[in-house]
Amino acid sequence: MGTPTTRPATLDDVARAAGVSRATASRVLGGYGFASPDARDRVTAAADRLGYVPNTTARALVRGAGVRLVVAVAGRDETVLDDPYVDRVVSAAARVCSPHGVGVALQWLSRTTPAGLRRLGDDRSVCGMVLVNTTQPVLDALPAGLRGRVASIGIGSPAVPSFDVDNAGGADAVLRHLYAGGHRRIVMITGPRWLACAERSVTAYRALMRAAGLPVRLVTGDFTAERGGRAALEALDRWPDTDAIYAASDATALGAIAALRGRGIGVPGDVAVAGFDDIPYAAVSSPALTTATHPVARIAGAAATAVLERRPAPPVTAFPSALVARESA
Repeated sequence: MGTPTTRPATLDDVARAAGVSRATASRVLGGYGFASPDARDRVTAAADRLGYVPNTTARALVRGAGVRLVVAVAGRDETVLDDPYVDRVVSAAARVCSPHGVGVALQWLSRTTPAGLRRLGDDRSVCGMVLVNTTQPVLDALPAGLRGRVASIGIGSPAVPSFDVDNAGGADAVLRHLYAGGHRRIVMITGPRWLACAERSVTAYRALMRAAGLPVRLVTGDFTAERGGRAALEALDRWPDTDAIYAASDATALGAIAALRGRGIGVPGDVAVAGFDDIPYAAVSSPALTTATHPVARIAGAAATAVLERRPAPPVTAFPSALVARESA
C-alpha cells in the first residue's frame, strides 16, 4: 500500500476550526473588510495550527488588486510585438513585478482603433497597464475601470503619467557630433511619423539644420533594419552628395550601413552613419556604431513601478540620452 498523502488545509477547514463563516475567514486572511478582534484571533490561530497557505491569486482577485500587469503595445498590426524593444520593456516590467507576485502579459493594440481596452478594464485579473507607443486614440479609449492604474511609455495625459527617453536631446547630441566632424549634407531616416518620440527627433533635426543653414533631407523609416537599408539607398539616389546619415534607431542605422556597403560605399569614409538606442550589438558591429543611449530598462521599470505602487507621478518623466561616439561617424 502507498503512503497516504496529507491534503493541504483549505479556507473551509480554517473557517470550521475557528468556528466562523468562510466569508469571515476570508476577510481575516485576506486583510480586507470587518471582523471582530475575537474572530481575527481564532482565524489566525486556526490557520497557524493547520498550516494553511493562502491562495495569493484568489486573494488578489477578491481585493480587486489583480495578478497581472498588461504591457499593451500600439502599432499598425501585431508585428509590432516582434520589435526587440518590446522584449526589453517586458523583461524590465517582469523584474519589477516578480517580487509582488504579479505576472506580465503582452498585448497588441491598434494605434487608431484600440478595441479590447474595455475588456481589459473589466478584467479583475489585471492590476494595471503600461502603454507603449501610446497614441491619442489609445488614451481617449481608456475605460474608467483602468483609471489610476495606467502609465505610458510615450505621450501621456493628466490622468496617465508619461515615461520616456529625451529623444530630442539624444538626437541633438548625435547631430552636433556629425556637424563637428565636418558633415554638412546630413540625411535623417526617421521613425514612424505617427509616433510622438519619432517626431521629437525630427523636430530636433530640423532645428539644427536650419540654424546651421543646412538643407533638410528626410526619408521616412520604421525603426527596422530592412527599411533602413532601402531608405539609405533612396537617400543616395535622391541626394548623391550625402555625407552623413542619422537614423532614428540603431536597427535602422545598421540596415543603412549594410546597404551602403553593398553598393560599394564606405562607412565612415564615404558616408558617416549614426543611430539611436545603443543596443548591445552597436558596440560590436563593424564599424562600431555611433549612437545615443536609450535607458529602456529604467524607463519601463519606472512605468511598471508607478502602476504597482499607485502613487502620484509627475505628468512627464524624461530620461536623459547621451552621445556614444564610435567608429561609424
